[in-house]
Amino acid sequence: MAVRIRMKQMGRKHRHYYRIVAIDHEQARDGRVLEELGTYDPHVKNKDARVTLIPARIEHWMSVGALPSDNVTALMKKFMERERQRLADKAAAATTA
Repeated sequence: MAVRIRMKQMGRKHRHYYRIVAIDHEQARDGRVLEELGTYDPHVKNKDARVTLIPARIEHWMSVGALPSDNVTALMKKFMERERQRLADKAAAATTA
């Protein structure tokens, strides 16, 4: 099975948002997914809050051969390091509290 990491369109007319998912490449755009890996909402005004990713799971899927789509690759380049840092800060805050 060839797995792709791509966006699944959700929402309503004129207010779409996307889930970043691991999915079999033969499934339809909005078909059954293997795992949800994040979200992208282009309508959020704060550009830093538009994307949420789960870096550990994305790295897992890529290690087993999943290929990201062009759009997901662009989002990963832009936001992956920020998400890693956010998770590290959250873990550090949890250990100090």
